[in-house]
Amino acid sequence: VQLVESGGGLVQAGGSLRLSCAASGFTFSNYAMGWFRQAPGKEREFVAATRWSGGGTRYAVSVKGRFTISRDNAKNTVYLQMNSLKPEATAVYYCAADYQREATIPMGEYAYWGPGTQVTVSS
Repeated sequence: VQLVESGGGLVQAGGSLRLSCAASGFTFSNYAMGWFRQAPGKEREFVAATRWSGGGTRYAVSVKGRFTISRDNAKNTVYLQMNSLKPEATAVYYCAADYQREATIPMGEYAYWGPGTQVTVSS
């Protein structure tokens, strides 16, 4: 099983980034997928999740309306489009897979995790 995030980088406040997470080694379309983030000195927190079919999305209050999670089951990839980025979004972003198929929030529900990609938003 492998999850590999990409698309992180340095962006100015107000800018946009699109993260990707490529999955392999399991039946991607059977899993809900989520994005989490961990800022320096803080606990890892939920950002967004999508059910196995791509609908039923859920978002953290802090990103709702600015971030969009989507997936392409044909490409075994989940995305996180991040718009209107704020400096407080600076963190390592992780994608994760959950066999429960419905979008869930608790980290403990997720079986597989990627190594993360750094996002830095400058003010």
